[in-house]
Amino acid sequence: MTGILRRALTAATTGVLLLAATACSDDSPAEQPPSATSASSSAPTSGHPPTSASTSPSGSDRSTPMDIRVTIDGQLVDATLNDSPAARDLASLLPLTLDLKDFHGTERIADPPRKLTAEDAPAPAAAKVGDIAYFAPWGNLAIFYKDGPAASSDLLILGHIDAGADQLSGADRITIEAAS
Repeated sequence: MTGILRRALTAATTGVLLLAATACSDDSPAEQPPSATSASSSAPTSGHPPTSASTSPSGSDRSTPMDIRVTIDGQLVDATLNDSPAARDLASLLPLTLDLKDFHGTERIADPPRKLTAEDAPAPAAAKVGDIAYFAPWGNLAIFYKDGPAASSDLLILGHIDAGADQLSGADRITIEAAS
């Protein structure tokens, strides 16, 4: 992605997130055509493969955040995406509405309309409550309502949702939009 296109995408996303301010938190982190407005998830039934430990920083410490507008079961919450290639790829799919399913008593998962890029991924980090992540082998998004397993190069932290574990654990539907 060219520098100009990256700056334009970052500026547009930042503008959108500034308008979405209904939840509060003190630990905000931060390619199909954008016409993909709705997708249902079909969650895999097996667990994530074993992961390896790492002392890398969390997703919120990795890069410049991009604001997004997230609605969970009709309730607007603050959220950010980091500036990783995978997060920018997710942003290119917005707006996106996904049905969520529980996975492993730790996260809610859904399948975006297509796989995201895993190129130039940041160093692995273990997911924390509220993290938005992408599990590259399956191509699914994950919203963690409990801290995740040890860091793995297969799990890319894309950003963070500023919502409590109770709200995230029962979430059935999420809409992610560019902040405007």
